[in-house]
Amino acid sequence: MSARRATKRAYLMCPPTYFDVVYSINDWMHPDEPVDAGRAMRQWELLRRTYLDLGHEVAVIDAEPGLPDMVFVTDSGVVVDGVAMGARYRSAQRAAEADYVLRWFVEHDFVRPTRPDFINEGEGDFLVVGDVILAGTGFRTDERAHAELGAHLDREVVTLRLVNRHYYHANTALGVLDDHTIAYLPQAFAPESRAELERRYPDAIIAEEDDAAWLGLNLVSDGKNVVIAAQATALIAKITAAGFTPVPLDYSEFRKSGGGIKCCTLELRT
Repeated sequence: MSARRATKRAYLMCPPTYFDVVYSINDWMHPDEPVDAGRAMRQWELLRRTYLDLGHEVAVIDAEPGLPDMVFVTDSGVVVDGVAMGARYRSAQRAAEADYVLRWFVEHDFVRPTRPDFINEGEGDFLVVGDVILAGTGFRTDERAHAELGAHLDREVVTLRLVNRHYYHANTALGVLDDHTIAYLPQAFAPESRAELERRYPDAIIAEEDDAAWLGLNLVSDGKNVVIAAQATALIAKITAAGFTPVPLDYSEFRKSGGGIKCCTLELRT
């Protein structure tokens, strides 16, 4: 096994200034369960600081009042080779988030920042693995958005169908470790999608349900260092055995909204 190599990354984050659970648009969200705003801010700030300590760049977009889920900025776009595609949310509650992030893309001179025609929840459902984009559908992103994104970014897009409502976005059921390596929860995908993942990634790390339930697959990797939910202990052991260096963090306050580490991290690939 060759040594894993970290590469410097650039990320966009949004602080949880207004983070709360005030509606329910997925099976994780229970508005009657209170959010500890101070704890959420501390966990978010530790994640931001972790990226900086690992040598990465972090840009921050301002949070907007009335948008409690804007902290989950990864759902608002995809950036590859400096080319940006915005998002179009399925739920009315999150729709305005896409406007602010698309405006940020424009203001920061990304190439061809475009609003999609079809429902497209950004890196919630689009995971970049080397030259390929693994694209989720079934609960949020419209399958027609896959071809639209592929044409915009000039990348191969592979459709994966999600079948477990608990894993409503692809990034809750699959994590990208490097340009050739993924970890995933097989039972979150339809049989034909599972077969495609097995064909393309025969050496993938297979996650256990307990770790996926802690959003352990909602991870961020620089090719060596893997920032991951601390509670996903079996997955941490597997990625360590595969030569990666885990960076465990407690990010559990955001789990109340069905979000994790990757949800709060939009990679800016230039």
